[in-house]
Amino acid sequence: MPGRSRRWPSLVGAGFSVRTAQYQGSVLVNICDEELVGKTFKEGKLEVHLSREFYSGEVVGKGEALRLIRTCTIVSLAGERSVSLAVESEVGSPNAVREIDEVPFLMIYKFSG
Repeated sequence: MPGRSRRWPSLVGAGFSVRTAQYQGSVLVNICDEELVGKTFKEGKLEVHLSREFYSGEVVGKGEALRLIRTCTIVSLAGERSVSLAVESEVGSPNAVREIDEVPFLMIYKFSG
């Protein structure tokens, strides 16, 4: 994929850890590469902890993770497979990806009007 970081591998491997919530009519979804849950990443003064409370719910496969990304209102993505899934399906922009300690993160907000 043009513009894709060479560090982001193909979408083979472990599953996606997913937690969903509803708030004021919006569906919020947190998706993380399952092996990253519970880990902390640091870059300079910035520190991000991928807590079990935020990302851990159930482990799903690629198809279900993509369905959730496409149908939710807000999605928070962490990890190479999770972010790549959104970018490669053209739901998220590679320009919006932020890497912290070489781990990609992406937030997507969908507005309807």
